Amino acid sequence: MSVNNFCIFTKYFIIQNMQTNILIPFILTLFAGLATGVGSAIAFFAHRTNKRFLSFSLGLSAGVMIYVSFVELFNQAQISLSDHFGTKTGMIITVLCFFCGMLLIGIIDRFVPSVENPHEARSVESMNVAPPHNIKLMRMGIITALAIGIHNFPEGVATFVAAIENPTLGIAIAVAIAIHNIPEGIAVSVPVYYATANRKKAFFLSFLSGLAEPVGAILTYLILMPFISLVVMGCVFAVVAGIMVFISFDELLPAAREYGEHHVSIFGLVSGMLIMAVSLILLS
Repeated sequence: MSVNNFCIFTKYFIIQNMQTNILIPFILTLFAGLATGVGSAIAFFAHRTNKRFLSFSLGLSAGVMIYVSFVELFNQAQISLSDHFGTKTGMIITVLCFFCGMLLIGIIDRFVPSVENPHEARSVESMNVAPPHNIKLMRMGIITALAIGIHNFPEGVATFVAAIENPTLGIAIAVAIAIHNIPEGIAVSVPVYYATANRKKAFFLSFLSGLAEPVGAILTYLILMPFISLVVMGCVFAVVAGIMVFISFDELLPAAREYGEHHVSIFGLVSGMLIMAVSLILLS
Protein backbone atom coordinates (compact mmCIF):
# COMPACT_ATOMS: atom_id res chain seq x y z
CA MET A 1 0.00 0.00 0.00
CA SER A 2 1.51 3.36 -1.04
CA VAL A 3 1.57 6.34 1.31
CA ASN A 4 -1.07 8.17 -0.77
CA ASN A 5 -3.39 5.16 -0.86
CA PHE A 6 -2.91 4.67 2.88
CA CYS A 7 -3.84 8.32 3.55
CA ILE A 8 -6.95 8.06 1.32
CA PHE A 9 -8.04 4.85 3.03
CA THR A 10 -7.38 6.34 6.48
CA LYS A 11 -9.48 9.42 5.64
CA TYR A 12 -12.33 7.21 4.42
CA PHE A 13 -12.01 4.99 7.49
CA ILE A 14 -12.23 7.96 9.88
CA ILE A 15 -15.19 9.57 8.10
CA GLN A 16 -17.14 6.29 8.11
CA ASN A 17 -16.64 5.93 11.87
CA MET A 18 -17.06 9.49 13.12
CA GLN A 19 -20.34 8.56 14.85
CA THR A 20 -18.95 5.46 16.57
CA ASN A 21 -16.48 4.72 19.35
CA ILE A 22 -13.82 3.64 16.83
CA LEU A 23 -12.31 7.06 16.09
CA ILE A 24 -10.58 7.61 19.44
CA PRO A 25 -8.94 4.13 19.52
CA PHE A 26 -7.72 4.67 15.95
CA ILE A 27 -6.26 8.11 16.75
CA LEU A 28 -4.48 6.68 19.81
CA THR A 29 -3.01 3.88 17.71
CA LEU A 30 -1.89 6.37 15.05
CA PHE A 31 -0.28 8.53 17.76
CA ALA A 32 1.66 5.55 19.14
CA GLY A 33 2.84 4.49 15.68
CA LEU A 34 3.97 7.94 14.58
CA ALA A 35 6.21 8.21 17.65
CA THR A 36 8.66 6.11 15.62
CA GLY A 37 9.05 9.21 13.44
CA VAL A 38 9.92 11.25 16.55
CA GLY A 39 12.80 8.86 17.19
CA SER A 40 13.85 9.21 13.56
CA ALA A 41 13.81 13.00 13.89
CA ILE A 42 15.98 12.80 17.01
CA ALA A 43 18.48 10.67 15.12
CA PHE A 44 18.27 13.10 12.19
CA PHE A 45 18.85 16.33 14.13
CA ALA A 46 20.42 15.47 17.50
CA HIS A 47 24.15 15.24 18.08
CA ARG A 48 24.14 13.26 21.33
CA THR A 49 22.03 10.51 22.89
CA ASN A 50 20.65 11.22 26.36
CA LYS A 51 21.12 7.62 27.47
CA ARG A 52 19.92 8.07 31.06
CA PHE A 53 16.69 9.66 29.86
CA LEU A 54 16.09 6.90 27.30
CA SER A 55 16.87 4.26 29.92
CA PHE A 56 14.39 5.79 32.36
CA SER A 57 11.75 6.22 29.63
CA LEU A 58 12.03 2.61 28.47
CA GLY A 59 11.78 1.41 32.06
CA LEU A 60 8.73 3.63 32.59
CA SER A 61 7.11 2.24 29.43
CA ALA A 62 7.74 -1.31 30.65
CA GLY A 63 6.27 -0.48 34.05
CA VAL A 64 3.07 0.86 32.50
CA MET A 65 2.71 -2.18 30.22
CA ILE A 66 3.39 -4.76 32.93
CA TYR A 67 1.03 -3.13 35.45
CA VAL A 68 -1.75 -2.68 32.91
CA SER A 69 -1.34 -6.24 31.63
CA PHE A 70 -1.57 -7.99 35.00
CA VAL A 71 -3.87 -5.62 36.91
CA GLU A 72 -6.31 -4.59 34.17
CA LEU A 73 -6.22 -6.68 30.98
CA PHE A 74 -5.63 -10.12 32.52
CA ASN A 75 -8.20 -9.42 35.24
CA GLN A 76 -10.85 -8.19 32.78
CA ALA A 77 -10.22 -11.19 30.54
CA GLN A 78 -10.65 -13.58 33.45
CA ILE A 79 -13.89 -11.93 34.57
CA SER A 80 -15.41 -11.97 31.05
CA LEU A 81 -14.45 -15.57 30.34
CA SER A 82 -15.41 -16.83 33.81
CA ASP A 83 -18.86 -15.27 33.49
CA HIS A 84 -19.41 -17.26 30.31
CA PHE A 85 -17.56 -20.55 30.95
CA GLY A 86 -17.44 -20.75 34.73
CA THR A 87 -14.62 -19.85 37.13
CA LYS A 88 -12.17 -22.70 36.52
CA THR A 89 -12.67 -23.01 32.75
CA GLY A 90 -12.57 -19.23 32.36
CA MET A 91 -9.28 -19.08 34.22
CA ILE A 92 -7.79 -21.86 32.10
CA ILE A 93 -8.81 -20.12 28.86
CA THR A 94 -7.44 -16.80 30.14
CA VAL A 95 -4.07 -18.36 30.97
CA LEU A 96 -3.92 -20.17 27.61
CA CYS A 97 -4.69 -16.96 25.70
CA PHE A 98 -2.12 -15.06 27.78
CA PHE A 99 0.66 -17.47 26.84
CA CYS A 100 -0.59 -17.62 23.24
CA GLY A 101 0.04 -13.87 23.10
CA MET A 102 3.59 -14.45 24.31
CA LEU A 103 4.01 -17.24 21.77
CA LEU A 104 2.75 -15.01 18.95
CA ILE A 105 5.19 -12.17 19.60
CA GLY A 106 7.95 -14.72 20.30
CA ILE A 107 7.42 -16.29 16.87
CA ILE A 108 7.58 -12.84 15.27
CA ASP A 109 10.87 -12.18 17.06
CA ARG A 110 12.18 -15.60 16.06
CA PHE A 111 11.79 -14.77 12.35
CA VAL A 112 13.60 -11.42 12.63
CA PRO A 113 17.38 -12.12 12.40
CA SER A 114 19.17 -10.69 15.43
CA VAL A 115 21.60 -8.67 13.33
CA GLU A 116 18.64 -6.78 11.85
CA ASN A 117 16.58 -6.62 15.06
CA PRO A 118 15.34 -3.01 15.39
CA HIS A 119 15.25 -3.28 19.19
CA GLU A 120 19.05 -3.33 19.42
CA ALA A 121 20.13 -0.17 21.26
CA ARG A 122 21.88 2.33 19.01
CA SER A 123 22.94 5.92 19.56
CA VAL A 124 22.53 9.03 17.41
CA GLU A 125 26.30 9.59 17.56
CA SER A 126 26.51 6.88 14.93
CA MET A 127 24.78 9.25 12.51
CA ASN A 128 27.82 11.54 12.61
CA VAL A 129 30.17 8.89 11.19
CA ALA A 130 30.53 8.66 7.42
CA PRO A 131 28.88 5.36 6.42
CA PRO A 132 30.38 2.86 3.98
CA HIS A 133 28.52 2.25 0.72
CA ASN A 134 27.62 -1.41 0.55
CA ILE A 135 24.89 -3.36 -1.27
CA LYS A 136 24.51 -5.73 1.68
CA LEU A 137 23.97 -2.77 4.00
CA MET A 138 21.30 -1.43 1.65
CA ARG A 139 19.51 -4.77 1.85
CA MET A 140 19.89 -4.82 5.63
CA GLY A 141 18.42 -1.33 5.87
CA ILE A 142 15.29 -2.37 3.97
CA ILE A 143 14.92 -5.54 6.05
CA THR A 144 15.31 -3.49 9.23
CA ALA A 145 12.48 -1.17 8.22
CA LEU A 146 10.29 -4.19 7.44
CA ALA A 147 11.27 -5.81 10.74
CA ILE A 148 10.11 -2.91 12.85
CA GLY A 149 6.86 -2.81 10.87
CA ILE A 150 6.26 -6.46 11.75
CA HIS A 151 7.05 -5.76 15.40
CA ASN A 152 4.73 -2.73 15.48
CA PHE A 153 1.73 -4.57 14.05
CA PRO A 154 0.70 -6.45 17.25
CA GLU A 155 1.34 -3.29 19.28
CA GLY A 156 -1.25 -1.51 17.13
CA VAL A 157 -3.71 -4.32 17.81
CA ALA A 158 -3.03 -4.03 21.56
CA THR A 159 -3.61 -0.27 21.65
CA PHE A 160 -6.74 -0.40 19.52
CA VAL A 161 -8.43 -3.24 21.41
CA ALA A 162 -7.70 -1.76 24.83
CA ALA A 163 -8.97 1.68 23.78
CA ILE A 164 -12.25 0.25 22.45
CA GLU A 165 -13.07 -1.27 25.83
CA ASN A 166 -11.64 1.53 27.98
CA PRO A 167 -10.37 4.80 26.43
CA THR A 168 -8.44 5.65 29.61
CA LEU A 169 -6.65 2.32 29.44
CA GLY A 170 -6.04 2.89 25.73
CA ILE A 171 -4.41 6.25 26.41
CA ALA A 172 -2.05 4.68 28.96
CA ILE A 173 -1.03 1.91 26.57
CA ALA A 174 -0.67 4.34 23.64
CA VAL A 175 1.65 6.58 25.68
CA ALA A 176 3.70 3.57 26.84
CA ILE A 177 4.08 2.25 23.29
CA ALA A 178 4.86 5.76 21.98
CA ILE A 179 7.70 6.09 24.53
CA HIS A 180 8.92 2.67 23.44
CA ASN A 181 8.78 3.68 19.76
CA ILE A 182 10.98 6.77 20.15
CA PRO A 183 14.27 4.92 20.78
CA GLU A 184 13.03 2.26 18.37
CA GLY A 185 12.93 4.94 15.68
CA ILE A 186 16.54 5.82 16.48
CA ALA A 187 17.47 2.14 16.31
CA VAL A 188 16.00 1.88 12.81
CA SER A 189 17.30 5.19 11.45
CA VAL A 190 20.93 4.38 12.22
CA PRO A 191 21.24 1.15 10.19
CA VAL A 192 19.12 2.55 7.36
CA TYR A 193 21.42 5.59 7.24
CA TYR A 194 24.41 3.28 7.14
CA ALA A 195 22.75 1.36 4.33
CA THR A 196 21.87 4.38 2.20
CA ALA A 197 24.12 7.27 3.35
CA ASN A 198 20.94 9.34 3.17
CA ARG A 199 19.52 10.93 6.35
CA LYS A 200 16.19 11.79 4.72
CA LYS A 201 15.67 8.24 3.48
CA ALA A 202 16.55 6.91 6.95
CA PHE A 203 13.94 9.24 8.48
CA PHE A 204 11.29 8.38 5.89
CA LEU A 205 11.64 4.59 6.10
CA SER A 206 11.66 4.61 9.89
CA PHE A 207 8.63 6.94 9.98
CA LEU A 208 6.83 4.75 7.44
CA SER A 209 7.44 1.60 9.49
CA GLY A 210 5.45 3.15 12.35
CA LEU A 211 2.33 3.10 10.16
CA ALA A 212 2.16 -0.66 10.80
CA GLU A 213 0.40 0.16 14.07
CA PRO A 214 -2.62 1.98 12.59
CA VAL A 215 -2.71 -0.71 9.86
CA GLY A 216 -2.96 -3.27 12.69
CA ALA A 217 -5.85 -1.26 14.14
CA ILE A 218 -7.69 -1.14 10.81
CA LEU A 219 -7.30 -4.88 10.19
CA THR A 220 -8.43 -5.63 13.75
CA TYR A 221 -11.53 -3.54 13.12
CA LEU A 222 -12.28 -5.21 9.79
CA ILE A 223 -11.64 -8.79 10.98
CA LEU A 224 -12.66 -8.86 14.65
CA MET A 225 -15.43 -6.27 15.00
CA PRO A 226 -18.09 -8.28 13.10
CA PHE A 227 -17.57 -11.14 15.58
CA ILE A 228 -17.06 -9.10 18.73
CA SER A 229 -18.55 -10.42 21.98
CA LEU A 230 -17.59 -10.62 25.65
CA VAL A 231 -15.90 -13.95 25.01
CA VAL A 232 -13.90 -12.63 22.03
CA MET A 233 -12.92 -9.49 23.93
CA GLY A 234 -11.86 -11.58 26.92
CA CYS A 235 -9.62 -13.74 24.75
CA VAL A 236 -8.16 -10.74 22.94
CA PHE A 237 -7.45 -8.95 26.25
CA ALA A 238 -5.54 -11.98 27.53
CA VAL A 239 -3.57 -12.28 24.27
CA VAL A 240 -2.75 -8.54 24.35
CA ALA A 241 -1.59 -8.85 27.98
CA GLY A 242 0.77 -11.65 26.96
CA ILE A 243 2.12 -9.61 24.05
CA MET A 244 2.84 -6.57 26.22
CA VAL A 245 4.48 -8.56 29.03
CA PHE A 246 6.74 -10.28 26.49
CA ILE A 247 7.65 -6.94 24.88
CA SER A 248 8.47 -5.49 28.30
CA PHE A 249 10.79 -8.30 29.40
CA ASP A 250 12.30 -9.17 26.02
CA GLU A 251 12.74 -5.70 24.50
CA LEU A 252 12.15 -2.73 26.79
CA LEU A 253 14.06 -3.68 29.93
CA PRO A 254 17.12 -5.14 28.12
CA ALA A 255 17.28 -2.03 25.89
CA ALA A 256 16.92 0.21 28.96
CA ARG A 257 19.93 -1.48 30.57
CA GLU A 258 21.98 -1.07 27.38
CA TYR A 259 21.21 2.64 27.15
CA GLY A 260 21.95 3.46 30.81
CA GLU A 261 22.58 2.24 34.32
CA HIS A 262 20.60 -0.69 35.68
CA HIS A 263 19.08 1.30 38.55
CA VAL A 264 17.87 4.07 36.22
CA SER A 265 15.74 1.59 34.27
CA ILE A 266 14.37 0.08 37.50
CA PHE A 267 13.45 3.54 38.82
CA GLY A 268 11.62 4.09 35.54
CA LEU A 269 9.89 0.70 35.87
CA VAL A 270 8.61 1.46 39.38
CA SER A 271 7.61 4.99 38.35
CA GLY A 272 5.61 3.65 35.42
CA MET A 273 3.74 1.21 37.67
CA LEU A 274 3.06 3.93 40.25
CA ILE A 275 1.83 6.44 37.68
CA MET A 276 -0.46 3.82 36.15
CA ALA A 277 -1.82 2.71 39.54
CA VAL A 278 -2.57 6.28 40.65
CA SER A 279 -4.13 7.13 37.27
CA LEU A 280 -6.47 4.14 37.38
CA ILE A 281 -7.52 5.00 40.96
CA LEU A 282 -8.22 8.65 40.12
CA LEU A 283 -10.08 7.83 36.91
CA SER A 284 -12.11 4.90 38.26
